[in-house]
Amino acid sequence: MATLHHYPLCPHSRFARLALAELGRVVDLVEERPWERRESFLALDPAGQTPVLVEDDGLVVPGPAVIAEWLDETTGPAEPERRLMPAEPAARVEVRRLMGWFLGKFYEEVTGYLVNEKIYKRFVSASAGGGPPDMATIRAARANVRYHVRYIGFLAQRRNFLAGEALTYADLAAAAHISCVDYLGDAPWAEDEAAKTWYARVKSRPSFRALLADRVPGMAPPDAYADLDF
Repeated sequence: MATLHHYPLCPHSRFARLALAELGRVVDLVEERPWERRESFLALDPAGQTPVLVEDDGLVVPGPAVIAEWLDETTGPAEPERRLMPAEPAARVEVRRLMGWFLGKFYEEVTGYLVNEKIYKRFVSASAGGGPPDMATIRAARANVRYHVRYIGFLAQRRNFLAGEALTYADLAAAAHISCVDYLGDAPWAEDEAAKTWYARVKSRPSFRALLADRVPGMAPPDAYADLDF
C-alpha cells in the first residue's frame, strides 16, 4: 500500500489527503513532524517538507502540486467521473492557476504564518526559532486572509465550484488551507457569505471527515470547526 508522509495541520498535507480520498485511493498515513528533520524522511525528499507520497513500487512523489499531477496522470483518465483535473486544456489552465494561488500565494500570506506561529513554534526549541507566537505576524495573516476569502466568494458567486462547474483540485487546495485557518479560529466567515456557503459544501463531502477529526495536542479547534452547518 502507498504511504503518505504528512502532518495533520499542514495545509499542503491536507490537500493531498483530500485528493487521495476523492479519488478513492487508500494509503497508509505516517505523521511527520517536519521541524524534526528526521534523516529517513530527508532521504525521501531532501527538502524535508510535507507531504510526500511513496508509491507501492517505491516511487517518491514530493509536494502537493506534484502529487496532484501524478494522481491525475495515473488515476484520472481511468476514472473520469472522479477526475479532479478537467480534460480541456483551457479548463486545466484555470485549475492550475487557482492551485498556484492557494498552494502558493495563500500559503505565503496566510497559512504559512499562522501554522508556524501557532503550532510549529510550540514544538521547537527557542534556539531553533520556537517560542511564543509573533503577534504582529499573526495580525498580518489575519488581515491577508480577509481578501482571500472575498476572492473565494467572488469565484463562488460566478461558478458552481471555484474553477468551473465541477469539483477540482482548485476547490481542494482552497478548502485545505481554509480548514487550517478555521481550526486556528482565524477564518473571517462574516466577511463573505458566498465563500462560507462554498466551504460548507466542500466541508460536507466524505473526503473531509478525516480532516475534521484531526486534533493538535493541547490546542482544540473552535466548536464550529467540525460543524457542517456552522
